[in-house]
Amino acid sequence: MNASDLVLTPKGVRFQGLLWPCTIGKGGIKSNKREGDGATPRGVHGIVGMLYRADRIARPVPWARSIGPLDLWSDDEGDANYNLMVRAPYAPSHEKLRRADPLYDLVILTDWNWPHAKRGHGSAIFIHQYRRPGYPTEGCIAFSRAHLHAIARQITLSTRLIVL
Repeated sequence: MNASDLVLTPKGVRFQGLLWPCTIGKGGIKSNKREGDGATPRGVHGIVGMLYRADRIARPVPWARSIGPLDLWSDDEGDANYNLMVRAPYAPSHEKLRRADPLYDLVILTDWNWPHAKRGHGSAIFIHQYRRPGYPTEGCIAFSRAHLHAIARQITLSTRLIVL
């Protein structure tokens, strides 16, 4: 572990010498993550990308990709595009990346079960904005808007999310 890693602890995420309050999945932390269990998967997860809403915020880092109204994330474990970004129209089960609320205005992508997803092991684990302090996610790591934006400006594609 080093200062550029995001390390989840019982009191928040340790990053760049600071402790950042966060929320995790409603299913707690699990080593055997499954689709729909609401758990945050234990392990070392690479950062593989960043998505943002250009109509709401400025590009946080040069390598961030803008998302639009047709951008979706497949969470249908029976589909060939399971755990991949897809475009509408898209019939299989999916999650809209461009939401009415601000939770996905900025999304940091991890390599959990990606790019070659094992069916049933759970779709994307994102790092995103939380609804409010203490409100759990479906397995993702979530921060306040201010903290998420500060972290996003400091991470690189060599940063790791470490969930102990």
